[in-house]
Amino acid sequence: MSICNKKTLLCLAVSGSLFSVSYAANANDHHDHNHHDGEHHESEHRHHDAHVHGVVETNIAQDGDHLLFEITAPGADVVGFEHAPKDDAQKQVLANAVKTLNNPNLIFTLPENAKCTFEEAHVSHNLVNHNDHDDHEHDHDHDHDQHDGEHHKEHGKHGEFSAQYEYHCEAISNLDQIETQWFTHFPHTHKMTIQYLGDAGQKAASLTPKSSVITL
Repeated sequence: MSICNKKTLLCLAVSGSLFSVSYAANANDHHDHNHHDGEHHESEHRHHDAHVHGVVETNIAQDGDHLLFEITAPGADVVGFEHAPKDDAQKQVLANAVKTLNNPNLIFTLPENAKCTFEEAHVSHNLVNHNDHDDHEHDHDHDHDQHDGEHHKEHGKHGEFSAQYEYHCEAISNLDQIETQWFTHFPHTHKMTIQYLGDAGQKAASLTPKSSVITL
C-alpha cells in the first residue's frame, strides 16, 4: 500500500504546499534570464514537468513527529537505461537498484539525536516488459498501423523510479540536517533538488556529489 494512502495530509503537503518553494526558485531563475523572449518562456513552461537526466527530485515533508520523503528519479540516473531490461545483466542491475531503494538507510542519514525510526518504504518504477509484440506478430497486415502507433507511443515513454519513505522521529526538533548517499549508489546523478516543508519552514536546495548535506 502506498504511504500516501495512509498519510494523505502529509502527501498533500509534499505535492501541494511545496509548490510555493519551487515557484520561488523558478521565479529567481526567470529573473536572472529575463532577456529571453516569450517563445522561450512558453517552451520552458511546456516542459516544466519533464524529467531531466542527471537530476533527481526529492520532496521532504515533516508533520509533527512524522517525516516523509518522496523521490522521483529518471531511470537513466538509477540503472543507466530507461527501458525494460533487455538481458540478464540489466535485470540484475534493476533488481539491485530496487533493493537499494527499498533500504532508505542507504540513501539518507538523519541525525542520531533526532531519534528517527524508519517505518515504511514504497518503491515503484515503469521499466517493465510488455510481451504483446510477439503475440500480435501474425496480425501484422491487419493491425500494422495501430501497432506501429502504439509502439511509437510506448517507445517515447520515459523510464522513471518513484520512492517514498516514512519515518517516526521521537525528537524531531533535533532534525537540523539531512545527508544523502544517493550519489554513491547512483553515480549517474549529477544533482538532487530538495524541497522541504516542516516546522523549520520551507526550504529549497540542490545537492551534488561534493555537497550532499541539506541544513534545515
